Amino acid sequence: MIQYYRELTRLEMEKIDREHTIVLIPLGALEQHGNQAPLGTDGLIADTMPRYLKEELLAADPDFPMLIFPSIPIGLSTEHKNFCGSITFKPDTYYHMLYDIGASLARHGFKKLAFLVCHGGNTPVVQVLSRELRSDFGILAFILSSGAFGHPDVKATVSPGNVWDFHGGEMETSMVMAIDPSLVKLDTAQAGIPAAFAGNQSLSPFGGSVSINWMGEDWQTEEGKPIGIGGDPSGATAEKGEIILRTSAKALVQGLLEIRDFKLPCHDSPVK
Repeated sequence: MIQYYRELTRLEMEKIDREHTIVLIPLGALEQHGNQAPLGTDGLIADTMPRYLKEELLAADPDFPMLIFPSIPIGLSTEHKNFCGSITFKPDTYYHMLYDIGASLARHGFKKLAFLVCHGGNTPVVQVLSRELRSDFGILAFILSSGAFGHPDVKATVSPGNVWDFHGGEMETSMVMAIDPSLVKLDTAQAGIPAAFAGNQSLSPFGGSVSINWMGEDWQTEEGKPIGIGGDPSGATAEKGEIILRTSAKALVQGLLEIRDFKLPCHDSPVK
């Protein structure tokens, strides 16, 4: 059964099979997404994706054991902090806040957490956190990506020629339009490109063998004005957003089924 954590009473929580129930924790952010999309884009996705996941999971397993935790609306957004309205934790603050949530859940007997990352900037902290929670409490903290942006059906939503689509671009803007189209102002949209990296063969803002972590100012308009987004969002539609949200949820089902069934082999500690 899939339920919402905050809707349960204490007595109902006591009856939950906490050893086998997955706690899904959506991680959003509050940061600029260009001229056209709201600051709460990632938070809106974090609030919405669990509903899509619930629908897809119940179709696969009506008794799927999961609690949906309240989404965390602020994350690690250092790369956007110089753009008006963006809010960020410091890395250690964000880590310790999530660690304390994990520690509290471990105290109550939960063994499996699944962090649903809806802002890529949160990922490095969550990767460290996952191992530390396992080391300190013996709980398994899995990491899920909320956007199947590499899926062929999702890639097909990007307009021809929009080669730099990325943060705050056509795909993310479409997702918001599918959630609440009134929040998007496409008439103000401007495209962004990573001007400092244009023409490079190896050095990239996206990882790889030679990279550097990008800042929002690296993404600029054709006129050289920092815009902080990748690609041209002007082709965004609610229909495209529905495809992205639904496809992304479907892409996570198999992994969540495997998390449900995942068991570590028993072994003795190497420490004597």
